[in-house]
Amino acid sequence: MKNIALNNIHVALGAKMVPFAGYNMPVQYEGVTAEHLTVRNAVGVFDVSHMGEFLVEGENALALIQKVTSNNASKLEIGDAQYSCFPNEDNGIVDDLICYKIKKNTYLLVVNASNIEKDWNWISKYNEEFNADLRDLSEGYSLLAIQGPKAIEAMQSLTSVDLASIPFYKFKISDFAGIENVIISATGYTGSGGFEIYCKNEEAEQIWNKVFEAGADFGIKPIGLAARDTLRLEMGYCLYGNDINDTTSPIEAGLGWITKFTKEFVNAEALAKEKEHKPERKLVAFELDERGIPRHGYDIVDGSGNVIGEVTSGTMSPSLQKGIGMGYVPRILSKVGTQIHIQVRKKAIPATIVKLPFYKG
Repeated sequence: MKNIALNNIHVALGAKMVPFAGYNMPVQYEGVTAEHLTVRNAVGVFDVSHMGEFLVEGENALALIQKVTSNNASKLEIGDAQYSCFPNEDNGIVDDLICYKIKKNTYLLVVNASNIEKDWNWISKYNEEFNADLRDLSEGYSLLAIQGPKAIEAMQSLTSVDLASIPFYKFKISDFAGIENVIISATGYTGSGGFEIYCKNEEAEQIWNKVFEAGADFGIKPIGLAARDTLRLEMGYCLYGNDINDTTSPIEAGLGWITKFTKEFVNAEALAKEKEHKPERKLVAFELDERGIPRHGYDIVDGSGNVIGEVTSGTMSPSLQKGIGMGYVPRILSKVGTQIHIQVRKKAIPATIVKLPFYKG
């Protein structure tokens, strides 16, 4: 197991540490519900330094990114971030990612921790054609996500950048907490606003300490990965390994909006065909109509008890106080308002397919 740079701080704070993607990670501190509501109502800090960062540079950097990702990176201006995915050659997804345009011919790809090696090998395979300069920076960088409606106000004293002026999915490289050249990105995985801060490992402790000093009057707290999962699910954001994987296509996963057929990319032809003819199954969101908690792997059944799909993500929503989840069902049963049932142990609990997000803010 590897340790992230701030491992000792999390242990000292009493975090429950668990192995995740090869790293010891803080899964919770005071409890999932309390941490979840801190982010929804105030401001919390996640240490997600296990995430992977690849630097792509050179004259063919954009051409390589265009080939391996589904979204259209040619639209990016310097200071833009873009959600995208790596399609595989079999109608599945290698990983989902965020692409940052740092400067001309320089991009940063941020990938999931559990897929760092797989993603690196995938990009490297295609780079044989393009010969871009690829560097894996994952081991040297830390990532703090400062999330919640009070994040801007709480963090403004730490930087000369006007945080309120950074739109969603834009970023600045500037001073932060006494450190120069920090990426301050208006991105996150919670739906409650805030920033993601990329810094070198040796800078992480200073930034962490100053973030908590600045946020003290705003009720800032450390938040674990468990609450990150409930927050993202309330927004209907896909989690790689649950809702999307090597066998799910971006079209059936509802990621057609990041799949741009105005360019050539891996498996584009097959995905375009799937979009035209419509996929056989779709990822849907549902709310339980009675008390119960849906979990990953539970069967989705019809009124007669026939299995029609499987829950990919599920939880008791701390914000809504009801069971919510996502899962794949046949397209003909995917319409909003459709009644389904979730098999929770021996009981088939009625549920209704709803429009995302679950949490409206």
